[in-house]
Amino acid sequence: MAPSLGTLDIGPVGLWTSSGLWTAAGDEMTDAAAELDDLGYGALWLGSSAGDLAPHESLLAATTRLVVVTGIINVWTNPPALVAESYQRANTAHPDRMLIGLGSSHAPLVEAEEYRQPLTRLRRYLDELDAVDPTVPTNRRVLAALGPKTLTLAAERSAGAHPYLTTPDHTVEARQIVGPSVLLAPEQKVIFESDPATARAIARNTLSQYLQLPNYTNNFLRMGFSPDDLEHGGSDRLVDGLTAWGDTDAVLKRIAEHHAAGADHVCVQVLTSGDRHAGALPRQEWRVLAGALGL
Repeated sequence: MAPSLGTLDIGPVGLWTSSGLWTAAGDEMTDAAAELDDLGYGALWLGSSAGDLAPHESLLAATTRLVVVTGIINVWTNPPALVAESYQRANTAHPDRMLIGLGSSHAPLVEAEEYRQPLTRLRRYLDELDAVDPTVPTNRRVLAALGPKTLTLAAERSAGAHPYLTTPDHTVEARQIVGPSVLLAPEQKVIFESDPATARAIARNTLSQYLQLPNYTNNFLRMGFSPDDLEHGGSDRLVDGLTAWGDTDAVLKRIAEHHAAGADHVCVQVLTSGDRHAGALPRQEWRVLAGALGL
């Protein structure tokens, strides 16, 4: 059964980027966003989104079809009333093109808060959000989810789950947990580089930060990686499991594996040798991927 997003359509493949990439793009933002619209991607996911949705509204204004998704808004630092108000404003101006991703983030990223019982906090946040009128409807929000309990909450209280930094095997398990009618949209990192040493160096440059976050390292262990795989910037096994590198066929193969495992939508994050926050938008890689996908 197809997931119910009402009249909102994100298609089978979207792009995942950090919000910082678009902030750094400056005047290029409008042109690049319009090109993504033309290339046929279903959605653009913005990591570390703020509840005011300022860059999201700029991207919506620069496009006519693309769905913009927050991937994610931190529930510890963004009041539900702000998120609901911002969503309503964006949705009024650009109907059926805004999807709100929410998540409990990570202890080192939550300032001036005591990071305890993140699942309880996420559940309470949804209660508070539902109490706002008008709010973000259930079918216009998804939850960042890795473990079984959060995946279950995503199925119960939102349109679906957005697992980040996982494998197709995790997608199989996530689908079993959330059931057949809930949106499942995993993120997948890809690198258009066929030299193993170069590709893995690019991957480790990004993965290094996640190896400091228990939410991810615990999930890596749940997925079958060993403590040794987490040492020294990540083993080749870990890097190759979490990133797809090589030519377009290698990248397409990994995306297809997620779909075969039960994903409705795959959020593709293109990594390059540039800094992941301040580097140039990987527009050429986006064009190559769109062509290979036949969008």
